[in-house]
Amino acid sequence: MAPLNIDPSYYVRKCIHDDLSAVMNINETCLPENYPLFFYEEILEKYPNAFLVACTRNGGKEIIVGYIMWRLERGVSEFGVKIVKKGHLVSLAVMDRVRRHGVASQLLTHGMAAIQAYGAREFVLEVRISNTPAIKLYKDIFTFEQKKVIAQYYRDSEDAFFMARQANISNL
Repeated sequence: MAPLNIDPSYYVRKCIHDDLSAVMNINETCLPENYPLFFYEEILEKYPNAFLVACTRNGGKEIIVGYIMWRLERGVSEFGVKIVKKGHLVSLAVMDRVRRHGVASQLLTHGMAAIQAYGAREFVLEVRISNTPAIKLYKDIFTFEQKKVIAQYYRDSEDAFFMARQANISNL
C-alpha cells in the first residue's frame, strides 16, 4: 500500500446509534444511493466494529465528516475456487469540504482492519465507473483489482466496477 497523506486534525472512531442521523445526512448529501434508518441500524448491530465515522473538532464540538460501513459475506473467492469470508464495503462517504485530507484513506485503513477481525479474507466493493477519485484511491493506494463491470448496477443505470483484493495484515 502506498504511503497515506493524512491530516492529523481528523480521527476515526466506532459509530454509535446517536451518530446515525449525521451519517444519513452525509449519505444523502454525498451519494445518490440512500438507505432507510433500519439499514444503518442493522449494519451497526451486526458489525459495530466495522461501522466507523471520521470526525474533527470545531470549537470543542465533535463534527462527523465521513463514514464507512462494511458487512461480512461468504462466497467463492475472487482469487481462487475456495469459499471465503469477504468484507463487503457497503458505503463510504466523506463531506466535500474535507476531501483531499486523507479522511477516506483513514476510514478505509481502519475499516479494512476491523472487518478483517471479523474473519474477512478478501475485501470487495462496487464503485461507479464515473467516480475517478474513488477508483484511483482503491486501485493505486489500496491495491484493489478491477474484476468486472456490472452493467446498470446503480438505480440511475450507471455501471459499476466490481473490485476486490486479498486481506494481508502487512498491507493494512
